[in-house]
Amino acid sequence: MTTAFVFPGQGSQAVGMGKSLADNFVSARTVFDEVDTALGEKLTQTMWEGPADKLMLTENTQPALLAVSIAALRVLEAEAGIDLTRDVAFLAGHSLGEYSAHAAAGSFALADAARLVRIRGRAMQQAVPVGVGAMAALLGLDDEAARAVAREAAQGEVCEAANDNAPGQVVVSGHKTAVERAVAIAKTRGARAMMLPVSAPFHCALMKPAADVMAVSLAKVKVGTPKVRVVANVTALPVKDPAEIVKLLVAQITDTVRWRQSVAYLAANGVNRIVEIGSGRVLAGLVKRIAKEVSTATVGTADDVLAFKNVKA
Repeated sequence: MTTAFVFPGQGSQAVGMGKSLADNFVSARTVFDEVDTALGEKLTQTMWEGPADKLMLTENTQPALLAVSIAALRVLEAEAGIDLTRDVAFLAGHSLGEYSAHAAAGSFALADAARLVRIRGRAMQQAVPVGVGAMAALLGLDDEAARAVAREAAQGEVCEAANDNAPGQVVVSGHKTAVERAVAIAKTRGARAMMLPVSAPFHCALMKPAADVMAVSLAKVKVGTPKVRVVANVTALPVKDPAEIVKLLVAQITDTVRWRQSVAYLAANGVNRIVEIGSGRVLAGLVKRIAKEVSTATVGTADDVLAFKNVKA
């Protein structure tokens, strides 16, 4: 069996995530302590006790999701004998999850990754005033048709494909009025379309100020060669060179997350099991829509770890 590990992005967060890992495994507690120390605050208290609106702040959500993903991975290594270089052919992550993938692969030290995604979350939130931008899901249109809708809706404003998540599921992002036009146009073409409850228009040209911040921040961090191949969001291809990793992570802020193409690449290159590492089951669901022949599993709780160990055994 050829396995890939994938790491979730924003939208998978929930109060209490990671708590069962911390309660049951020293290796998880070590990760959470390291992230708290790196950020200079008890993020874990917010993760496990709330309030939910504080966890939902992008600058908290991003390092929190990273922490749960790396904690779950460390537990698999300690408890299930997983060796990434031996047992896992590829890593990939959805948006923020690409940072988790690189932290897992050793491209970044965990503390650096936590600080980077805190900066990333803050910069993305501050890039566009609240109420100016929006995102919407277009359901039932392929990538080409969704991009055509976005172009027609723009009318001098920004409206772009932000996430190509799965067949018939494309998210557009940009100025609120343009995104609203995209929803209306998509409906005339037989699609279901809905505005999304997000705090900023991620993965579009309006995020350029955040991309500039990340270019500066990434330049200050030591980036190594990943020990496992990491598939980049922007290209849907593996990236190995540290300079190219930085370039693609900066581009990712304003470019499309090509998740459908990334999973298709994994399947075409022999992967027949994809394990979602971290909070929630969003990516496992998308994988089933993209590559039905690929088996999926999720590891984000103590019970998940036990189930994974039993299957592996």
